Amino acid sequence: MEVNMEALNKLLEERFDNNQAKMARILGISKYQLNTVIRNNGKKAGKKFIGAIIKFCDINEYDFHKYIFLI
Repeated sequence: MEVNMEALNKLLEERFDNNQAKMARILGISKYQLNTVIRNNGKKAGKKFIGAIIKFCDINEYDFHKYIFLI
């Protein structure tokens, strides 16, 4: 699986006003984990991060395929 960083950054900007702490809190992950994913262009996204994005999308009726590429 791979993170679509363009879509994730757009979500961060539009839904969370570029506030990484708020996004991390809503996703149920640490700010450090979110920052690591962003800083490494999605390369350090583990199963907890992927699961958090999928759960967030399910709750908010978003298509998680927009944020996560199933390769």
